[in-house]
Amino acid sequence: MEPITVVVSGAAGQIGYSLLPLIANGRVFGDRKVNLRLLDINMGTIPQVLGGVKMELEDGAYPTLLSIEVCVADLQKAFTNADVAILTGGFPRKQGMERKDLISKNAAIFGEQGAAIEQYASKNIKVLVVANPANTNCLILRNAAPSVPAQNFTALTYLDHNRGKGQLAIRLGTTVDNVKRFCIWGNHSSTQVPDPNNGTVTIDGVERSIVEAIGDDNWLNTDFVKMIQTRGAAVINARKLSSAMSAANAIAGHIRTWLVTGTEAGDFTSLAVCSDGSYGVAKDLVFSFPVTCKGDGSYEIVQGLNITPQVQERIKATEAELLQEKKDADEILAAK
Repeated sequence: MEPITVVVSGAAGQIGYSLLPLIANGRVFGDRKVNLRLLDINMGTIPQVLGGVKMELEDGAYPTLLSIEVCVADLQKAFTNADVAILTGGFPRKQGMERKDLISKNAAIFGEQGAAIEQYASKNIKVLVVANPANTNCLILRNAAPSVPAQNFTALTYLDHNRGKGQLAIRLGTTVDNVKRFCIWGNHSSTQVPDPNNGTVTIDGVERSIVEAIGDDNWLNTDFVKMIQTRGAAVINARKLSSAMSAANAIAGHIRTWLVTGTEAGDFTSLAVCSDGSYGVAKDLVFSFPVTCKGDGSYEIVQGLNITPQVQERIKATEAELLQEKKDADEILAAK
């Protein structure tokens, strides 16, 4: 099998530091050899930090790691013939910033990276956007690279998916592998919609619906939803840093499920992808849906799920937020 060239932006950051060993040790791409490109900005000590990260990767003696290139503010070097891009780097939200301010700061970053993907990358490149606001950053990026198929661009809600499965498993006294058909709808924000209503859990060999097994609709529809919507903020409050270990694990799971293994039979996962109008969601938004993957870079949005009135109302609210973000991004880009 031919080696795969993988770009990781924000490679000097804490998510990058947790993610890169997972890529290098085969956790993501299996036995396939990897050419790794570490992309970050030329600011402060970041170039030196990248050099140190490169040394640690070399010292790890990872058997699937074929090469490492440091790309300091060099988009051409980073994206030339790249097969996969994992974009964790973006302008962070600071105290007092509105979401529109964050979109404004990131529009230039992701517009430039999209243009570089358009010009230099493989036309079949697969892209995962992690930096927030992830869905709208992904939309900006995709629009700047029109020759790459829209279905090749995704944003990360796999972390929210994992958070939901984890809390359901704890509540049910089981492990996450026994929890199936849970999903996240919408935006990677506090409006996201955790939905266990089509889910199942297997305990002692018996499969039941999650709703039946939990037996507490109030907890499922209020406390649980709020917990997952605000989990990122809770982590920041606890460790004074944003999620890194769990984010890196989710990135690895997203890429591996999408590009390598596919989803398990009878189950689905959550990816933020370009809407095709399913479930009445506006077309072309980058929106989290329940999807199945074949492991070859393709995916299908799961159809025919039962959507409760409460979930439907929340889906419309998260869609409205994304439509406003798109409007803000369009105005910002038009003014440039």
